[in-house]
Amino acid sequence: MAQTIQQIPIAKPILDEREVEAVRRVILSGWVTQGPEVAAFEREFAAYVGAPHACAVSNCTTALHLALLAVGVGAGDEVITVSHSFIATANAIRYCGANPVFVDVEPDTFNMNPAQIEPVITERTKAILCVHQLGMPCDLASIVEIGRRRGIPVIEDAACAIGSEVLWNGQWEKIGKPHADIACFSFHPRKVITTGDGGMITTANAEYDRKFRLWRQHSMSVPDTVRHGAREVIFESYPEVGFNFRMTDMQAAVGRVQLTRLDGIVEERRRLACEYSSRLSRVEALAPPIEPVWARTNWQSYCVQLPASSVQRAVMQRLLDGGVSTRRGVMNSHLEAPYQSNDGHQSLPVSERAQDRGVILPLSPGMTPEQVHEICERLVAAIK
Repeated sequence: MAQTIQQIPIAKPILDEREVEAVRRVILSGWVTQGPEVAAFEREFAAYVGAPHACAVSNCTTALHLALLAVGVGAGDEVITVSHSFIATANAIRYCGANPVFVDVEPDTFNMNPAQIEPVITERTKAILCVHQLGMPCDLASIVEIGRRRGIPVIEDAACAIGSEVLWNGQWEKIGKPHADIACFSFHPRKVITTGDGGMITTANAEYDRKFRLWRQHSMSVPDTVRHGAREVIFESYPEVGFNFRMTDMQAAVGRVQLTRLDGIVEERRRLACEYSSRLSRVEALAPPIEPVWARTNWQSYCVQLPASSVQRAVMQRLLDGGVSTRRGVMNSHLEAPYQSNDGHQSLPVSERAQDRGVILPLSPGMTPEQVHEICERLVAAIK
């Protein structure tokens, strides 16, 4: 019988004295909110993913909100998206006064099923909002082709996908390079790199980027950085309603350090995921996640599918009792009160099965193969 292991968290951010020193430098500089560190982080992030423009904001939800506004989503419009995502995806659509139109996911990747998009397009459809769920790239090529052909902007909810890649025209390219119209990222502590909280918007469209920068700071006509260095007195104006969606320089300083770690973090996460898959693929009762040949995921999360929804809670409790933290499969917004249809329910069977049978296992840099082996043993025992 294996010894009881110490509590293994579902995830753990990688932070040390380098991030501490970066924050210390900013604090002592006297400029702690959106300023030179934010600008540097934006440049470095844009260079990493291969995007002409990157705009830092307070979190990924605000990034999605601004992205939807920039492509013209407003009251009464429709946005095609998936229910099988954190509720922020749907909430950002509602913030614009628009309605999410949910489509089901594919049974292997649990990402948006492109075949379900065109049947729900109407004259009110203003955008397609796809999700790279748990860092796994969706079938972006198919989705973008539909958007281009039908004249509908495509926005990527890439909250979990920093460091993930897609095979694009024969080349491996980072998620965030403008394959679609806009991509939105999260730096929440559950993500691959973190700034405590924060977000980034990438695009090739200079006008979209101008709007993001205007709106994130109450639509102030003159940024603080410009006014601070001016030799003459400047009175700013506020030509339209904006938001307080700024990132602080302290967050950006942490992000710059985190960005230098990113390739190493993704490499280690891929190694750990391979360790999981090699052990769990031999278990008939389980379905490990599948990585398509055209995708390289960052393995932000590793989610296995159980044989039945009826055992999900019991398996998770058994693991927790043994010191292993887990989370259930990705939620479905259409089952939550704000998004239930008039008849109280919308049927998205693949999404529902993925939520009710999914269990997300611990995966963080620093974990050992021995810990992965122990988790796998306890998972199999819990199922039995």
